[in-house]
Amino acid sequence: MDEIISQLWTPELQMALTVFIVFLVVLYVLSIVWVVRDAYLRGTFWYIWAIVALVPLLGVIAYCLLRPPLLQIDRDEQELEVALKQRQLMQYGECANCGYPVEADYVLCPNCHQRLKNQCAKCGHALDPSWTVCPYCATPVGGAAPRGARTTGRPQQQPARQTAMAARADAAGQAQGARRPQ
Repeated sequence: MDEIISQLWTPELQMALTVFIVFLVVLYVLSIVWVVRDAYLRGTFWYIWAIVALVPLLGVIAYCLLRPPLLQIDRDEQELEVALKQRQLMQYGECANCGYPVEADYVLCPNCHQRLKNQCAKCGHALDPSWTVCPYCATPVGGAAPRGARTTGRPQQQPARQTAMAARADAAGQAQGARRPQ
């Protein structure tokens, strides 16, 4: 029996076996490197997975079965897409009275005619009830003065044309029954 084994155990077979063992060791080391790198990119505890990957074959299989499905950058991108979609959907809403879908700039619900928002007396844009000034024309809303009106402690001087336009707007507002503070 020893004679048969010694005849089969040639230098070529020894070289092939050595190359095969070196190949397995390199594959083992590369699998550990892959697990660590992939776990890091997926945002998990890469050092724990490195220890798990030290168990030959079973560690890599366990990682492949239990790893997170998405890379960290893909998860961040999905979160940004969801936030963008939510922001786009914020342009639309529902009527609090009947639930009918309405756009953000609707003043009245087209279905039940419920007042949804106030309307600027000067430019006619829809205004959120919490706003103190119209963002479209800078008209004060509901008795609040604009923020930049008294920055120096003395009244600001306006050109004659702006003063005349403000006087016409006040007269038009009083004619419509709108109360505006002086």
